[in-house]
Amino acid sequence: MTERVVLAYSGGLDTSVGIGWLKDATGKEVVALAVDVGQGGEDMDDIRQRALDCGAVESIVVDAKDEFADDFLMPALKANAMYQKRYPLVSALSRPVIAKHLAITAKKLGADSVAHGCTGKGNDQVRFEAAVAALAPELTSIAPVRDLALTRDKAIIYAEQHNLPIRQSAANPYSIDKNVWGRAVETGFLEDPWNAPIEDLYEYTQDPSIPRDADEVIITFASGIPVAIDGVQLSALAIIEELNALAGKHGVGRIDVVEDRLVGIKSREVYEAPGAIALIEAHEALEALTLERDLGRFKRGVEAEWSNLVYDGLWFSGLKRSLDVFIDDTQKYVSGEIRLKLQGGRATVTGQKSEQSLYDFSLATYDTGDTFDQSLSKGFIEIWSLPSKISARRDLRG
Repeated sequence: MTERVVLAYSGGLDTSVGIGWLKDATGKEVVALAVDVGQGGEDMDDIRQRALDCGAVESIVVDAKDEFADDFLMPALKANAMYQKRYPLVSALSRPVIAKHLAITAKKLGADSVAHGCTGKGNDQVRFEAAVAALAPELTSIAPVRDLALTRDKAIIYAEQHNLPIRQSAANPYSIDKNVWGRAVETGFLEDPWNAPIEDLYEYTQDPSIPRDADEVIITFASGIPVAIDGVQLSALAIIEELNALAGKHGVGRIDVVEDRLVGIKSREVYEAPGAIALIEAHEALEALTLERDLGRFKRGVEAEWSNLVYDGLWFSGLKRSLDVFIDDTQKYVSGEIRLKLQGGRATVTGQKSEQSLYDFSLATYDTGDTFDQSLSKGFIEIWSLPSKISARRDLRG
C-alpha cells in the first residue's frame, strides 16, 4: 500500500506547488486538507477541486468556522490577546485548529506524515509542526517549500511550468492569509518599512479617512464571552462576522507593524481585524468595570505571556493550558453590556454597565451623597509611604 501524506492546503501558491513536489520527491500519495476558518472570498469546493487538479489523490474540506470561533478565538478574547500590544494573532490562532485536523485526518487515513506550505523564514512552520508534535508525536512533518528553499518568484515559475491552476503571479506578489478574525498581508513592496500601505491592500476595512456617520453598537457579554449584539443573541462566529462588517465599514482594526518573528528576524506586516479589535476594546472595558485592581494588574502580565506562547506556536503546551485555567477563572464576573461608537478607524467605548460592577457611585462621586471617608486617607498615605521615607533617610545619611 502506498504511503500517504496529508497536506494542509489553502489553494494558494505554496501549497499548490507543495502537492507536486511531495508526490515527485517522496513517492507518497498526497491528500489535501482544506480547513475553513472563515477565510471567505473563494468557494471551498473550488479549492477542493484545485487540489485534485494539482495532483492530490484525495481532497478533504472541513468546516471548522464555529469550532475556530468557540474554542480558539473566544479564549483569545478572554486573554485580550495582542502580540507586542499590536497584533491580535490573526494567523497564529488559526494554525492550531488546522494542525488539529491535520493530525485527526492523518490518523484516520493511516498516513505517516503531514505537510504544510510554509517557508523556512516564517512563524507558521513552527506553529504547524509544534502543534502536530504535541497532538500526534508519531507523525513526521514535511515542509516542501522550505526544504526546496524556494523563493516566492521561483515558486511562481514552478507553478507556471507545471501548469498548476493558481492565481498567483509575479505582478501580484503579496502573501495573504485570512480568516474570520482578520487578514494579514506581507511581501512585495511592503518589505520596505518606509513604503506606506496603499488602499488596494485592504479587503476587510474601508478607508477610515472618508467621512461617515458613526454607528453605535451594544455588545452583551456573559462570563467574558460576547453573546448578543443590540439585544439579539448570536453565536460567537455570527458576532465576529457582524462586527467585521460594522467596524470594517469605519476602517477599524487596520494595523501596520514591524514585529519580531520567532525565527529571530523582524518582519513588516499589515493586518486588518475590525471585529477582533472592536471586541477586545469592549472586553477590556468590561474587565475594568468588574475585575478587582490587583487581579486586573496581574492578568495583564498573563495576557502578554499567553500571547507570546500562541504567537510562538505553543497553543497545546502545558504552560498555555495552565494560563487558560487562570484566565477562565478571572472571567466569572465579566458580564454586562458595552456600548461602542464606530467611526474614523476607531471603536470607542461610550457606555458600560454590569450587575457585577465594582464601580460604586457613592464612593466615586465628588458631589452630595459621597460616602468616602476622606479623613482615613492621611493615615493610609503615612503607612503606604513609610518604606520610602525610611529608605530616603538612609540615602541622605550615606
